Amino acid sequence: MVHQFDVVILGAGGAGLRAAVEVPEGVRCAVLTKVFPTRSHTGAAQGGVCAALANEEEDSWDWHAFDTVKGSDYLGDQDAIDIMCQDAIRAIIELEHMGMPFSRTPEGKIAQRKFGGHTRDFGEGPVRRACYSADRTGHVMLHTLYETALKKGVTFFNEFFVTDMIIKNGVCCGVVAVDMLDGEVHTFHAKAIMFAVGGYGRAFQITSNAHVGTGDGFNIAWENGVPLEDMEFVQFHPTGLWRLGVLISEAARGEGGILLNKDGVRFMEQIAPSVKDLAPRDMVSRAIFDEVAAGRGFMGHDGTSYVHLDVSHLGKEIINTKLPEVTGFARTYLGVEPITEPIPVQPTTHYAMGGIPTDNDGRVILDGQGTIMPGFFAAGECACVSVHGANRLGTNSLLDIIVFGRRAGKTITEFLNDASFTDLPEDPEAKTRSRMSKLLNSGSGSERIADVRTELQKVMMDNVSVYREDEPLGVAIEAVAQLRERYERCVIDDKGSVYNTDLFEAMELEHLIGSADAIAQSARIRTESRGAHFRIDHNERDDDEWLKHTLIHRSDSGDTSFSYKSVTLGRFEPKPRVY
Repeated sequence: MVHQFDVVILGAGGAGLRAAVEVPEGVRCAVLTKVFPTRSHTGAAQGGVCAALANEEEDSWDWHAFDTVKGSDYLGDQDAIDIMCQDAIRAIIELEHMGMPFSRTPEGKIAQRKFGGHTRDFGEGPVRRACYSADRTGHVMLHTLYETALKKGVTFFNEFFVTDMIIKNGVCCGVVAVDMLDGEVHTFHAKAIMFAVGGYGRAFQITSNAHVGTGDGFNIAWENGVPLEDMEFVQFHPTGLWRLGVLISEAARGEGGILLNKDGVRFMEQIAPSVKDLAPRDMVSRAIFDEVAAGRGFMGHDGTSYVHLDVSHLGKEIINTKLPEVTGFARTYLGVEPITEPIPVQPTTHYAMGGIPTDNDGRVILDGQGTIMPGFFAAGECACVSVHGANRLGTNSLLDIIVFGRRAGKTITEFLNDASFTDLPEDPEAKTRSRMSKLLNSGSGSERIADVRTELQKVMMDNVSVYREDEPLGVAIEAVAQLRERYERCVIDDKGSVYNTDLFEAMELEHLIGSADAIAQSARIRTESRGAHFRIDHNERDDDEWLKHTLIHRSDSGDTSFSYKSVTLGRFEPKPRVY
């Protein structure tokens, strides 16, 4: 079945919905999503969305830009960062006008809280910049944007699994997707395609990502000739629930929560004296690993280690009104009462700083010279603008999706004024049907999807985690290659067509393998430590050699190669990152 729209957006999270809202009425706009829109992973964002509103204390977008550049370890593109931080104030007020229910100050203004890496006066001390809705900020943002998109008449194809993109003569002109309800293959023919499909956290054993975070967009783009940028930069959030990885928002520390080792010592005071527990996430994650390695962590019954996050001193009212969701997670999943007990936490795979390369307006680019693929756009976690560089500051993710989702929507609208439909290639569904047929007729296979996925996740967690080194990275690359071979021998039990989750999990595994491959190879080639990428064997930042973006390319035969793209510098010259 072939559907024709002016623009097709993949993903119904914040970036996709914000772009859809920007597309004018009268333009045929479709959004494809493999989960119901309000189940998109944007809803899991807890602590806030930042903007220098200065509602509670003095602030400026210049300070915000400085913090973002410094937090990125100077790998963020400063032109894009300036755009994001300057536009943040307007973007938040716009959400308020859409009806987003922010928490309020006694005067009725949007409330703001402290967050990691947010400072006043270019690093002098913490500042309240994160606008929030208790600790459910992403949830209410997602619902607000979805309701607005419905009012605009956007067409939704819910529970459609995208399997391939369609490119003809270098122009992106459609995608192929499977209706999860009945297994039917559909072609979506469009003048413009936008990817806003989230991250790849499920490539790791411990992650805060929802089960839908399987790197689909990364791998589909990569296997269709689009390079991936800065894939070595994987953010580990320092406070995931022990063993589970469920996110305990930075908002808990923004409200005054503190990290403690087994001796009751607040160890971040020595590491980041000015901001303490609100240092950037990469620094706090490494600090937790160091405490554990030094024997100052707690040892769980299963042999895994953790530290404590203590919010008990905040009092019952703050915990129940400002942190109800994350403290509820502690009660539900670990049986811990945060009002009286500390919460066991450990770093958890959280966010992709790298992804599909784009310019500041969401157009996908193919090389370091900025060559554009006509008709192809991206925004959100699957895209790399790059505003996050080597490390994303907390609350900049929700800001990224609304600022650059909107800019992509505007650019798509302008593009459509002169764009026409590119003829589809012959049988664009052939590759998808072949893959599905192979999996559905895999009766003689010897491997199980769950076994291969579990081993992949363990390999990545053990070898491509917070600390990295050449030999373990080589082990990971070789293991991923072997797992790719084992995947070809996988068998699934369900041969039906109605909600065949066996089939879709098998196709997701292929995307996880592709994403893991790009991450591990990119991590091995960058022989320095920067932001979230810390090499034990190259433990210094090397601006002379590595102040540049990596682009990993994949040929039709599966061979990989690297090229590079210059970092856009600006007002803030690279300096040592001290807090």
